[in-house]
Amino acid sequence: MKKNWLDGKTVIITGASGGIGFALSKALIEKHDCKIIGIARNKEKIEKAIDNLGEKKSNFSYLLFDVSKFENWKILSDHLDKNGIIPDVLINNAGFMLPFKSFENCTIDEIDEIVATDIKSVLYGVKTIMPDIKKSAFPAIINVSSAAGLCAVAGESLYCASKFAVRGFTETLRAEYHKKIFVSGIYPGFIETDIVDRMNLNKEDEKLVKKMMMPLAKATDRIVKGLERKKYHICFGKDGKLMSVFSKLFPKSTPLIIATVLKNSGLKTFDEMK
Repeated sequence: MKKNWLDGKTVIITGASGGIGFALSKALIEKHDCKIIGIARNKEKIEKAIDNLGEKKSNFSYLLFDVSKFENWKILSDHLDKNGIIPDVLINNAGFMLPFKSFENCTIDEIDEIVATDIKSVLYGVKTIMPDIKKSAFPAIINVSSAAGLCAVAGESLYCASKFAVRGFTETLRAEYHKKIFVSGIYPGFIETDIVDRMNLNKEDEKLVKKMMMPLAKATDRIVKGLERKKYHICFGKDGKLMSVFSKLFPKSTPLIIATVLKNSGLKTFDEMK
């Protein structure tokens, strides 16, 4: 098999106990024999996930901490230094999505939480781990944004704000560390993960929404193939690609069209937006 730059790399990945985080970890271990340092908060969940690795369990180690707290990232950095670990890749994946509702109905607690988890964790992670990453012969920083970071989606103002911020940060990093660090942004549409758990969907709406989602295995494959080719902008999913293309061609009207489609979808989830 032809060698790839990912082969044998040490990868730190947040949100590693499930969804895209663990699926990516598993794929990188199985396909490229990567050593994964997973970051998660739930010990039971991440240990259950590790059982799926079979003989490759030893490739996956983990630390339990809240990525929104800067002091926890310092503990990780100290752990790397103490154990002589040089990470090659940092994948900032942790994040969550709130229920669809207008901005005026969002609470201060929701604002603080999504800023801390979806934005600050990315900034803290890069700020803290950058000195370690730069020691690698093949350093890389991968930030998971969303198609909602390319095009505004009515009813998800906080999520869009966070993902637009991640996109801006990612593109700035790429310019600042051109030819020194490989920096990539991932912009998926809806993926079949537990991200909808906090959206308070009723059973009928949840079934319909999940039908629109890309299967997790397919999404993981798209991401891994994009990283293998060192693509700096990885956008996929029919919804993700449409949002990307049309927001560039029609930046003013595309968000309005999306809002109209959601309002007229018949899903109770979007009733509050009418």
